[in-house]
Amino acid sequence: MDNSIFRFILRYSARQQVAILLLTLASFPFLYMTLELPKWIVNDAISGTDFPKNVLGIELGQVPYLLLLSGLFLLFVVLNGAFKLHINTMKGRLGERMLRRLRYELYQRVMRFPLPHFRKVSAGEIIPMITAEVEPIGGFIGDAFAQPIFQGGTLLVYIGFIFAQDPFLGAAAIALYPFQGWLIPRLQRKVNQLGKQRVQTMRQISDKIGESVGGIQDIHSNNTIHWHLADIARRFGDVYDIRFEIYRRKFFIKFLNNFINQLTPFFFYSIGGYLVIRGDLSFGALIAVLAAYKDLAGPWKELLDYYQLKEDTRIKYEQVIRQFDVPGLMPADVLNPAIPDEEHLSGSLRFVNVSFGEDGSRILERVTCTIPLDQHTAVLGGAGTDELALLVARLLRPSGGRILLGDEDYARLPQALIGRRVAYVGANTYFFGGEVRDNLLYGLRHRPMRPASYTPEQEAQRQRRTTEAAASGNTLFDPAAD
Repeated sequence: MDNSIFRFILRYSARQQVAILLLTLASFPFLYMTLELPKWIVNDAISGTDFPKNVLGIELGQVPYLLLLSGLFLLFVVLNGAFKLHINTMKGRLGERMLRRLRYELYQRVMRFPLPHFRKVSAGEIIPMITAEVEPIGGFIGDAFAQPIFQGGTLLVYIGFIFAQDPFLGAAAIALYPFQGWLIPRLQRKVNQLGKQRVQTMRQISDKIGESVGGIQDIHSNNTIHWHLADIARRFGDVYDIRFEIYRRKFFIKFLNNFINQLTPFFFYSIGGYLVIRGDLSFGALIAVLAAYKDLAGPWKELLDYYQLKEDTRIKYEQVIRQFDVPGLMPADVLNPAIPDEEHLSGSLRFVNVSFGEDGSRILERVTCTIPLDQHTAVLGGAGTDELALLVARLLRPSGGRILLGDEDYARLPQALIGRRVAYVGANTYFFGGEVRDNLLYGLRHRPMRPASYTPEQEAQRQRRTTEAAASGNTLFDPAAD
């Protein structure tokens, strides 16, 4: 998986991101007209005296001209809103598809974890990462490129409009932006570090809660309830300190940013009013500039919020990916489900200097033997026999040496072949949720053999779901198939 969230986004959604960016750029002329038309309405239609006006060869009096400009203003507002609606819908769909892809890839990685890794990581850590922790990433993916372009472009349209009315007012509008752009990211850096600590601490708390649920019988029998309560209270206290410090710093950044933003209207009122009094600026232009600046704060705030969201999302993504990048991961191509039905295992299984161990301790050391597949083989002894059986079933992977089936590397054979041709019965069996029948037939759930029967309405829904699954990089298998 990509270690950078932006590489992940570009790998799977570059074409969609470009389409959103082109639509975003196409909306800017309509946005500019929503700023220009109010000035025309005030200066030409309301305050103007040169009537009738000639519009496309038609003579219009003052009232019809006012209604025409007002109608055009409404039209451009509607068109600009339609662009935003369509862009936001595209971003939402893209974000949800990419979130679905990410969750599927993480779950697929869980299927490829080496079995010993599950003794080092608990379900309480894995489940929140796939479900809750990646949830904000979906919302960010849709905005990853479109949001800074849209908000930055909107900002430039407003600034360009203000400069077109008067260069001094334009300079006043952007005078403090370089200072804000330098200061805010530096203040945000510490907030990002605290956000990383918060994610790590909450993951540890999830693990402790899962541990308490699993060991509840021992907790009661040994009367250690209050120790666990004290331990979890201390951890909740750590989260409280981190979150309060994040709030304190975020609110200070917001206060500082709002204060700086309020300085600019001072320049507008003083400089703009002075220019109107001198006759160097029309009253309508000043009103339009003030209206544009009122809207100017929105995209600038959105850009600052985007920066904070980008850093938060980057931290979450990197933290999650790091937890799923484990040594000994089963190769992805081994999961290919397609094997010929007639393919069987034949010959002998050969162990060549095979060793197995965990955390530095060796359970098996340089085992060399041949196991013919057309005979019964018994393994006698104590320690290591279970691990040897797990290696034969390929539920464990050797720490050293090789296992060969004929001349082929046993570790590289498709999982579909091993899973269908090698049976393993251990001391414990897991019963999955559902009916007893489902568990009895569990060993047959390899891949769909015959499609399920659907009504026309259900078939249409199934086709739609299949299309979405393909767009999200998910498997197209139908769990309801035979």
